Amino acid sequence: MVALSRAIQLSVAPVFLLTGISGLLNTFTGRLARIIDRTRVMQETLERGGGQQADTLTKALKVQHRRTFLINRAILCSSISALLVAGVVAVLFISTVAALDLAAIVVPAFVLAMLALIVALLLFLVEVQLAIGQNPRRYY
Repeated sequence: MVALSRAIQLSVAPVFLLTGISGLLNTFTGRLARIIDRTRVMQETLERGGGQQADTLTKALKVQHRRTFLINRAILCSSISALLVAGVVAVLFISTVAALDLAAIVVPAFVLAMLALIVALLLFLVEVQLAIGQNPRRYY
């Protein structure tokens, strides 16, 4: 019984991390939806005959494509991070209940989870900068 309560105690901190990652995933998917909606509007305008705007819309669509790529990669890295953290929780739980030392698995998995999260946040930062660059007058 003591091992079970210890396992639960060890699992609490990573579970809070999972909650934070799920919030990030929600933010990222919301941004992806907005990017897709904006891209559709631009493509429809271009197809209807953008006229003088055609060149500007084409350039903007390239930026939208880059933003889509970046936010998709951020979602991928965040999901990988969440899966690794969930794995850490499972291994910690098994390790404590079974009285095994699985630190050789837990430590690298947690480090990889943090690296994936860092990459996701960096990708998100680049995507936000691209978004701001598309509408510079609105932000100054």
